[in-house]
Amino acid sequence: MRTPAFLVICLVIAAAVFAGSLAIGNDYVFFAGYVILQYVVLSTAWNILGGYCGYVNFGTGAFFALGAYSTVAIYKLIGDSELPNVIPIPVLMLVGGVVSGVVGFGMGYLTLRLRGAFFSIATLALAVVLETLVVNWDFVGGSRGAYVIRPEEMPLIGNYIRYLFLMMMLLAVGAITIARLIEHSRLGYGFATIRDDELAAEASGVPTLRLKLTAAAISGALMGMAGAPFPYYIGFLQPSSTFGLDYAINSIAMPLIGGTTSWVGPLIGALLLGSLQQIATVTISSAINLLIVGLLLVGFVIAAPNGIVGLVRAYIRRKPTGLVGRRRLGADAAGRAPGAAPGATP
Repeated sequence: MRTPAFLVICLVIAAAVFAGSLAIGNDYVFFAGYVILQYVVLSTAWNILGGYCGYVNFGTGAFFALGAYSTVAIYKLIGDSELPNVIPIPVLMLVGGVVSGVVGFGMGYLTLRLRGAFFSIATLALAVVLETLVVNWDFVGGSRGAYVIRPEEMPLIGNYIRYLFLMMMLLAVGAITIARLIEHSRLGYGFATIRDDELAAEASGVPTLRLKLTAAAISGALMGMAGAPFPYYIGFLQPSSTFGLDYAINSIAMPLIGGTTSWVGPLIGALLLGSLQQIATVTISSAINLLIVGLLLVGFVIAAPNGIVGLVRAYIRRKPTGLVGRRRLGADAAGRAPGAAPGATP
């Protein structure tokens, strides 16, 4: 399926989901759905570097926070009451994406020569450094946090949370389309060579550093775009709400549970794990969200190390072989003389 047709199908599905959410008539669906879609974007973005290239990134919270605090900085510069009318959310998302993409490129240039656990530790250190800078930056609220006043309603849409839900859904569609396009392109094949054997890829002339920098910039940009609307969603932004461990853990666990070698894996993992967390938040407590992630992650690592997509692919590969085997046994039994040994021929 070509990318334009895939994009149209995704947009049709998104329109159906939005219409169904409106039909339910409960705005909490949009509050919960926004978080799930946010994780769809974050897990898809993480998978571009962590799944396609094999470089595990623990700095998701840093890029997410860069997008969020870019919005806060613009909010403070323009003025509290005029921002929603001057700069729309899509523009703020683009600004957050540019800022996070540039930082992602810079981070990659400094750290992507490291491999394995050393790279992961470096990304974690980046998140700590950025959090320290934000905590001491009084212009965006520092450790006290910053209030962001969102409009009550949007024309033609209604409640503002519906508008945020719609924007995040469009971003999720864009992120999924980008991931699928990368997977089936020369860029994606280059990423796969890095994941499988980077030394062999370098020996074969693959520009591994350039490909890794591209992956880091795209991944960081998508994470920043996911974080840009967050101040309007939460209303009060503080460092602990953006640099939290939840984003790093979820963005890693969701692709691992769904499957890291395909664009559909992070989508499945985010929808499954995000929905379970929202249900647990309403019925029990949000405190057990990380417990759910840990249990599912341990279970999938043991039972299905390649995720749900890997299980489905293994089943599809086995099924035709099993059918051929049964047909062959049936044909042998039909052609064998009565009373003959299994290995005998008539």
